[in-house]
Amino acid sequence: RLKLFLSERILPMKKLLSAILCISLICIGCAACSDKKKDDEATGDMGKTVMVEMEIQDFGTVKLELYPDIAPITVANFVKLAGEGFYDGLTFHRIYPGFMIQGGDPKGNGTGGSSETIKGEFSANGVDNTLSHKRGVISMARSQSYDSASSQFFIMHADSPFLDGQYAAFGKVTEGMDVIDAVAAVECSYSATDGANTTPVNPPVIKTVRVIEG
Repeated sequence: RLKLFLSERILPMKKLLSAILCISLICIGCAACSDKKKDDEATGDMGKTVMVEMEIQDFGTVKLELYPDIAPITVANFVKLAGEGFYDGLTFHRIYPGFMIQGGDPKGNGTGGSSETIKGEFSANGVDNTLSHKRGVISMARSQSYDSASSQFFIMHADSPFLDGQYAAFGKVTEGMDVIDAVAAVECSYSATDGANTTPVNPPVIKTVRVIEG
């Protein structure tokens, strides 16, 4: 299970800063299948930014700007999956208003991922990542293993700088935060893992994710 490590039970937002690094972002636990050689090979030369459009069914379109100069492995992995149509039809399976929305799991329950895992590009893992987890920033979910990120990602609904240095932020929303706000407002049921209502009753569907520039 990949977790956005805050703790096994996410604390009230006022206590998040004192929690030890975690959001319970659940990703697939397959660090063993990570192929490190592919990390460097996959990055290539993508320039300074990559522009992506994410269409969320019944909600609208979100435009994101990704930064290969900050997190080249993470951006290359996301672009590769988008190009393969991996994200098309998946959902936002975990929604925490005032914190983040999480998606990209093929199983739709927080336990899935793609066939590969990648290096975690953040300071605790020896990578100088300067992108702070502010509202609109997109970052990668992982388990306790620093190199366990796969396909699951989260988009910040509010500033959460306590995640800096522990998760690989790799881009930000440039248009469509109203869409993110609408997704964050959907009805959710209780999650024992989070200790809060974070499981959407009708999970918002990611219709498409496609690279439009870069």
